[in-house]
Amino acid sequence: MENTILNITLKKGNAPFVATPEGDHPPLQPKYAFKGPESTPLLAPRGVFLRNGALFVSDTGRNRVFIWNRFPESEFQEPDVVLGQGDADGTGRNAGGTVNEHTLQYPSGIWSDGRRLVVADAWNHRVLIWHELPTRHGQPADVVVGQPDFHSNQPNAQQVGADPDARTLFWPYGVFSDGQRLWIADTGNRRVLYYDTFPERHFEPAQGVVGKPDFHTRDYENLDPIWPYSVKIGPDGSMAVTDTQYYRVLVWRDWRRAFQQKADLVIGQPDMDSNGQNQYMLHPMPHTLSWCYDACFFKNGLLVADTGNSRVLRFDRLPEHNSPAADGLIGKPDFYTGSEFAETVFGTEKSLYWPFSICADQDLLAVADTGNHRILMYGV
Repeated sequence: MENTILNITLKKGNAPFVATPEGDHPPLQPKYAFKGPESTPLLAPRGVFLRNGALFVSDTGRNRVFIWNRFPESEFQEPDVVLGQGDADGTGRNAGGTVNEHTLQYPSGIWSDGRRLVVADAWNHRVLIWHELPTRHGQPADVVVGQPDFHSNQPNAQQVGADPDARTLFWPYGVFSDGQRLWIADTGNRRVLYYDTFPERHFEPAQGVVGKPDFHTRDYENLDPIWPYSVKIGPDGSMAVTDTQYYRVLVWRDWRRAFQQKADLVIGQPDMDSNGQNQYMLHPMPHTLSWCYDACFFKNGLLVADTGNSRVLRFDRLPEHNSPAADGLIGKPDFYTGSEFAETVFGTEKSLYWPFSICADQDLLAVADTGNHRILMYGV
């Protein structure tokens, strides 16, 4: 496909930004930049999720999760619900106290079907589940995964250096569900855990593990996820695991085969043993990645948050081979411009800057533009 780059400058309030999508049918257009509540705006948000007109944001730097029941359409808007704090102005780790069912510490990945909510509470080494969508500030979670109770938060439910098992977590940054099953990117244990039903009780064990031969193994090799930050399942059953530390995305064409076999292909590297940042080049290319943190299935293809290069790459079809070249990008004027370039000398608001999370819902795309402390919205 021939690529045509569209440069658009949009101003909403005092938040200008430039987006550079390419070749979508119809093309994605930048809609607005959103910075959360005006009193205490977003600080380094690392998680964003869209579902049925609602917006969910992990405001990671301020240890809270926001829910807007309807998409905001202005630069600032107070949330309908705040989790992890008593109100929208609270920001402390575990709400300034000890860990419990109300608190968060460095929340990251989010998933919701509009009824249930799952949050990766990364630095508490747990995943929290609400069986009904929260409706009030500070609402307690119903279930904790990775810890025996709401008052525990040690790595692998014991201490740093403890061996993992089927029930434990260590820095879980990513979560995903297809509405029936649950996947957790158990990042610190260098694996992905699989639950064939939604956990109903605390400390339930996983039924499957990707990236390890069993639940107790800590060693790793290049063919497995090294630092899996995000896991996503496509509508056709394919699976993408964003493997940050090796600057790559691992793809399985069928998630069911991931328990027994290595990935079918790798995005960002020429083979499974390579781990070069931008494949050891001084600047990015259409087929390279740097500190990638997320991916999401979109239309018939895949979007990748190429975080270190401050861009989102678009693949119109699920790639068939290693190191595929992207068909388009958002956030930079071309494939060869990195995070620091002429437009960033006096600030980064005119481009993406370290986007950590992306989520698409039908024709709407949300990008957690983490380095600029905002959410960017795109639509047709």
